[in-house]
Amino acid sequence: MSKKILLITGDAVEALEVYYPYFRVLEEGYEAVIASPKKKVLKTVVHDFEGWDTYTEKPGYQLESHLSFEEVDPAEYDGLIIPGGRAPEYIRLDPSIPRILTHFFETNKPVGAICHAVLVLSALKNNTYFEGRTLTAYTACRPDVEQLGATYAADTLHVDGNIVSGHAWPDLPGFMREFLALVKK
Repeated sequence: MSKKILLITGDAVEALEVYYPYFRVLEEGYEAVIASPKKKVLKTVVHDFEGWDTYTEKPGYQLESHLSFEEVDPAEYDGLIIPGGRAPEYIRLDPSIPRILTHFFETNKPVGAICHAVLVLSALKNNTYFEGRTLTAYTACRPDVEQLGATYAADTLHVDGNIVSGHAWPDLPGFMREFLALVKK
């Protein structure tokens, strides 16, 4: 039976951080399902490092989500990927997010969190999933990692148990290699 991977995101998701994992999962022969607050065509963004003190943002491609967060039955999935961009800052407010996340942490299924995805993890009321663990994220999200009770890793890629975390889109090759290795176990 083929594996099934859930990607949770919304408008203003970083284009590479959703497309690269989506296509990589499909390439692996698994089913990739994109969920968002409402089933719709999402607007992606492109972040780049162009000499500013922070990244720049430009409009990206459009991407259709397959279902709404409310429709997600997390028990159907073998892994979860949370892309970054600005989507995490508002999708964490959706009432279905804690239910979805809790399932993956309670069952110890692989969770991939890249860039600003740590903001979504903050939707959980139970931080015990992160105590004593080490995660990485985009540098500006270090306080968010520490708020979870985790230790921030300066490495651009980190694996701790069932969590694969990465800084940003340049880390996607290693991020997906490690995430898929966990899914295959």
